[in-house]
Amino acid sequence: MITLNIVGGGRLGRSLARLAQDGGRYRIAGVLCRSPASAQAAVAFIGAGQALCDAAQLPPAALTLIAVPDGEIAAVAAQLAALDLLPAGSVAFHASGAGEAALLAPLAARGVRCASLHPAFSFADPARAVAGFAGTRCALEGDAAAFPALQAWAAAIGGQAFLLAPGGKAAYHAALSVASNYLVTLHALAARIAAGAGIDEATAAALLGDLMRKTLENSLALGPAAALTGPVARGDAGTVAMHRQVLSAADDALYCALGRATVDLAAPRLTAAAQAALGAALS
Repeated sequence: MITLNIVGGGRLGRSLARLAQDGGRYRIAGVLCRSPASAQAAVAFIGAGQALCDAAQLPPAALTLIAVPDGEIAAVAAQLAALDLLPAGSVAFHASGAGEAALLAPLAARGVRCASLHPAFSFADPARAVAGFAGTRCALEGDAAAFPALQAWAAAIGGQAFLLAPGGKAAYHAALSVASNYLVTLHALAARIAAGAGIDEATAAALLGDLMRKTLENSLALGPAAALTGPVARGDAGTVAMHRQVLSAADDALYCALGRATVDLAAPRLTAAAQAALGAALS
């Protein structure tokens, strides 16, 4: 079996360790946490591993997952490198969405193959994460020598690894933020506007939720440009101007910014005159 160390037994660390343990190909060696209590709780959830709170006791392993908060990854890597605990040729990786494998540079300098592997998944609750992880896409970048081991690891826990271009981590994370976080912001904006029409919260949730789900399905199936409908796509500047009359100043600013981006998306199907009229309505 392939040995795996876990450094950081929080929600992500214990979820991924449990998936690896349940997969049958990996043996959890050490689980390193700040306190004995957290280490023991992590080991209890994982169902395997040695609970540790002293980095010097971390055993050798083929793979080491550094699952600490993003701001601590570089410091932990430096500490492990100073202790010279990870064998040259072994693989160390972190699971930060924004940080690159370069955060592990002190370990790379000692011959450790370093990478980052980020599962595009929410680990809010470890038990739910383990149950629902199958099929999750995992972004991989760093030392190409680490890729085969991590691609195999991702497959063993039910994930699907894909490679990022060198230097592409920031763009990758920005894309996820727009697709996930900003979608929630759009929902909040639509809900505030719906309240101005006298629609109660429960009805608005059902109305907007159904429409947003169907629209996203269309966009994914047809592509954004083909899926786009509505007044901007029709070149209806009058309706756009009417919308703006009922918005607060803050919501109007968001509406106009989104509207201008939508005009750009719809441009191939709009006449020059329609684009100009929409631009004036959104200025």
